[in-house]
Amino acid sequence: MKIGFIGVGSMAKAMIRGFIKSNQVKPRDIFVHSKHAENYKNFSKDYDLNAMDSNEEVIDSSDYIILAINPDDVIDVLKNVRDLLDNKVLISIVWDYDLQRLEELTNYDLPIMRMVPNVNVEENSGSIAYNYNNNLQDNQLSSTINTFKLLGKMIKVSEDKINIAGSLVGCTPAYAYLFVEAFSQIAVKYGINKKDANVMLTQAVKGSMETISKSSLSTSDLIDNVCSPGGSTVKGLLALKENGFENAIMKCFDATQGRH
Repeated sequence: MKIGFIGVGSMAKAMIRGFIKSNQVKPRDIFVHSKHAENYKNFSKDYDLNAMDSNEEVIDSSDYIILAINPDDVIDVLKNVRDLLDNKVLISIVWDYDLQRLEELTNYDLPIMRMVPNVNVEENSGSIAYNYNNNLQDNQLSSTINTFKLLGKMIKVSEDKINIAGSLVGCTPAYAYLFVEAFSQIAVKYGINKKDANVMLTQAVKGSMETISKSSLSTSDLIDNVCSPGGSTVKGLLALKENGFENAIMKCFDATQGRH
């Protein structure tokens, strides 16, 4: 498989690193171009990728074309390359452009998948919300899904819910980092060095997430299993609730959806 990236920002770089770490995609099969030469040429050299001189060359060399550019550039970029996309699969990771709009900007026969990955794709443990148009079917669809499963778990969502799912998978890593950072800082206050605190917290969070994924119990039941009557966990949970933890989460998510 030949994978092309139009745009080489932070998420594109995370995806590229993930593809390479999977040992299923060779660097020589990845083609990249960006309007910022200093951004993609040095990165390409570091990872032995194919740095192309134009978006047209990326498309000509690739089977999958990943659109990973600023939303403000989408119309101009697709206008210039739309006639070159025959027999390709267009993968868009650009927010604000739904499948219908992408079809309007390219053509109505083009197989298109829209996805929202998170930065954990770099470690092949990403969450990727996705949807696709009716032109992506059968073997081509299964091949596309299998390709991107190399980066993590693929979760299909309806088109009208993809921005909501995108907030869940795309933004949550930052909140998880903040959670660990807050607890590690308080651990330092109580005499544990920050490096050790991070190790303990990371393992605790990782193990908890694995338990959620494997358990048949609800998260409410899992919480109850950790809590002893009158114990420190219950006291901590009550303190979180009393200080607006759940309300803060709701306001946080509303903000990602542009709601106040």
